[in-house]
Amino acid sequence: MASLETTFFGNSLQIWLSAAFLALALFIVMRIAKGVLIGHLAKLALRTKTGVDDLAVALLQKTSLILLLALAIYFGSTLLQLPAKVSGLIDRLLIIVFLLQAGIWGDALIRYRLTDVVKRKTAEDTSSVATITVLGFISRLVVWSIVVLVGLDNLGFNITTLIAGLGVGGVAVALATQNILGDLFASISIVLDKPFVVGDFIIVGDYLGTVEYIGIKTTRLRSLSGEQLVFSNNDLLGSRIRNYKRMSERRIVFSIGVVYQTPYEKLQAIPAIIREIIEAESNARFDRAHFKEYGDFALIFEIVYYVSSPDYNVYMDLQQAINLAIFRRFEQEQIEFAYPTQTLIIEKGTS
Repeated sequence: MASLETTFFGNSLQIWLSAAFLALALFIVMRIAKGVLIGHLAKLALRTKTGVDDLAVALLQKTSLILLLALAIYFGSTLLQLPAKVSGLIDRLLIIVFLLQAGIWGDALIRYRLTDVVKRKTAEDTSSVATITVLGFISRLVVWSIVVLVGLDNLGFNITTLIAGLGVGGVAVALATQNILGDLFASISIVLDKPFVVGDFIIVGDYLGTVEYIGIKTTRLRSLSGEQLVFSNNDLLGSRIRNYKRMSERRIVFSIGVVYQTPYEKLQAIPAIIREIIEAESNARFDRAHFKEYGDFALIFEIVYYVSSPDYNVYMDLQQAINLAIFRRFEQEQIEFAYPTQTLIIEKGTS
């Protein structure tokens, strides 16, 4: 047919129709393949506990039809004899579409991981969710910034000046908001490194309390006296933190004093009496008891034991029980506790 030999832009009508048919066929095949693959992986995801197939389904669902269409047009155009400029333009447009799709995939990957982390954190440490969300936003911002810059570069724009301007502007913004950024990065460090979590009892310098909230800028503690203590995250990480919640045992040292008039035999028996009392307690592990020193008005014994729980109330209940038991046994053994006294010796002078 003569009409099929008609030439348009250097290619016959037959070639144009062949290219269009190839592009349409490829588009339909790729779209069907996408749907079949999503359906197969979705069924597989229901039978497995791994998150890889769920992620694959999420990424396939985010695969744009524009990408499939661009691929179809590109492969269809290979049948045509096109000018170098037109061919180069098609190549650049395909690259731009690929970059946009890469940005969509990167964004979807970050959102998927963020959702998974937030679910786990909601059960473990709800206060860190805000920080993780901000971290996810920054990650997505970085991904799209890279996509835009690479896309502009492929379109022929000189991005060197743009990057330099962004660098200067970024430095200016960083200097203006350095305290906020410092607290933000400190918050991220706390969430990732976990020096403490909500519910931990910590001491920071002269302040102590239970962690109530870990925010983007501040961390809040509830002190033993009831007031709320607020620390900036940057200052908090710059301090030495004592985390009592993570103690496996609590080491306790205390002393008692008896009067100097106590007989030698009873002094010798005191360490054994105290050992017996401490070992009778289920949450206590005896370490030692020694006649330590001669005090100003008492003979001093030092006792060391371990509490098998980091809970402060458990320790105080245990110490109270030990103190009462020591008092009862000393009363039975007629051993007197010392208290501040002075003995005056008056010598009668000779006349």
